[in-house]
Amino acid sequence: MTDAQGLSKLIVVGDRVLIKPKAYSQKTSTGLYLPPGFKEKEEVQTGFVMKVGPGYPIPSANDEIDEPWKKNEEKIRYIPLQAKEGDLAIFMQKGAVEVMFHGEKYFIVPHHSILLLERDEELFS
Repeated sequence: MTDAQGLSKLIVVGDRVLIKPKAYSQKTSTGLYLPPGFKEKEEVQTGFVMKVGPGYPIPSANDEIDEPWKKNEEKIRYIPLQAKEGDLAIFMQKGAVEVMFHGEKYFIVPHHSILLLERDEELFS
């Protein structure tokens, strides 16, 4: 099973975003080797948005209650998130949850923990 097929089965809920952390070099620009896990301990992380939840749920105004015996089928509406699949996100790791899926590390990040998004529209056109 490829990564894309596996991720298509995942459903991100609410105002959360699934982010794959960006791979960092184990060596600094001056040639010093960093210990394993050095970048992962930083408070601010960078990664690519893989999946996005539907957004913030908002209550629907149900003014049409004319017959109390009718079934009240409430339709949930959402305020969409700013993040889109493919964006480069800079986020606070403190609010994130680290998960492993098919041997890959991902973070489930609440939308409010994302500090900055970089979107390259030409990348997907």
